[in-house]
Amino acid sequence: MANETTVRFGILGCAHISIKLCKAISKAPNATLQAIGSRSLDKAAAFAAENSLPTAVRVYGSYEAVIEDDEVDAVYIPLPTGLHVTWAVKAAERGKHVLLEKPVAMNVAELDRILEACEARGVQFMDGTMWVHHPRTAKMKEALSDEQRFGQLKWIHSCITYNPGPEFLKNSIRVKPDLDGLGALGDIGWYCIGAILWTVDYELPKSVLAFPGATLNEAGVIISCGSSLHWEDGRSATFYCSFLTYLTFDVTVLGTKGCVRLHDFTLPFEETFGYGTFSEASELDYGKIEQGRWCPKPNEHVVETEFSQDVLMVKEFSDLVGKVKCYEMKPEKAWQVMSRKTQLVLDAVKESIGKGYQPVEILT
Repeated sequence: MANETTVRFGILGCAHISIKLCKAISKAPNATLQAIGSRSLDKAAAFAAENSLPTAVRVYGSYEAVIEDDEVDAVYIPLPTGLHVTWAVKAAERGKHVLLEKPVAMNVAELDRILEACEARGVQFMDGTMWVHHPRTAKMKEALSDEQRFGQLKWIHSCITYNPGPEFLKNSIRVKPDLDGLGALGDIGWYCIGAILWTVDYELPKSVLAFPGATLNEAGVIISCGSSLHWEDGRSATFYCSFLTYLTFDVTVLGTKGCVRLHDFTLPFEETFGYGTFSEASELDYGKIEQGRWCPKPNEHVVETEFSQDVLMVKEFSDLVGKVKCYEMKPEKAWQVMSRKTQLVLDAVKESIGKGYQPVEILT
């Protein structure tokens, strides 16, 4: 039975990712699923039956009904990006805490409307990026912060791609300009940009420059693109995201003394384990290089976790909501900052593509 520190969730929409969140909410010790709504009662009821949701979960035939439910504390919004600003603002105005699927908005102006609504009502905001909640991520940060082993950060590369086939490219909401008009840049480029910014503690680059040759569909939606990011101190980063190439989820971070590399950074190969490699240089290593042994074997680190990263996201969000709900604490703004900076860079990449691959300065 839920108690006063249990956050009661409502879900707007029956997207496939909603299945994952229903399971995560059921496993999180401080959350419970209160309601789910769709554009029709039949669809919501079918979703509840197909996923064996508890009979206590309220099933609604509209999104409005979920956010009007006084026993819903927070909403998870997995709707198409083009609908985020409307429903996130409505939810916040009704006093609901907002867990918003990424990409959070079509542009930073829309996101600012969402954040302003959250600020006005004092509700917690967080986007649905799961990998940052995995304990492996904290271990990675420890490695990157160790100057003796990693040295000075010089370069970052992130690459996320998958090839879902012609049916997806024709009919998926991710390629429809009025639904998810950011295409691959929003769907998976969000992760690439987020990983880069996370590495530099969310210090915005001075400028971005999209790589020539981005692929857009007939409706003008990006289905493949890449970009470079540049900081004034000489650090740089690159990323590539695509719906046209083989499945890849890589991030590489290079320092003067070490290298951190992951091949599954957005979704670990195993739910309760996180693997990562860390290579570090030493005088002995350089001696081996002179002898023709160019590639020292990297150290592999394994991080075990009780909960998968989706459950940890729900748990952390619910912890923050619980503090606002029960102890009248202010919402944690760090999550707003991270989302907004990611959106700023994403907007700049899109602008660079639109300007014929000209550099675009980041303006806060």
